[in-house]
Amino acid sequence: MANNQAPQGNHDPAGSTQMFRAFVDEAPQGRQAAAPSSGGPRIGLILGVVVAVAVIAAVAWLALA
Repeated sequence: MANNQAPQGNHDPAGSTQMFRAFVDEAPQGRQAAAPSSGGPRIGLILGVVVAVAVIAAVAWLALA
């Protein structure tokens, strides 16, 4: 059977590689642009830890009282 997906004379194996490299080169730029806005989840994490410590302290205080 013949391979009907890509004709023998027109297949360019470097084409997909070039598109992949362009995609990889664009990805870090998107991450760098999102980096300054990452303070939101960090604040949420800090608040979550503070609340967890407060709950554990309250449970320990009630258990000892």
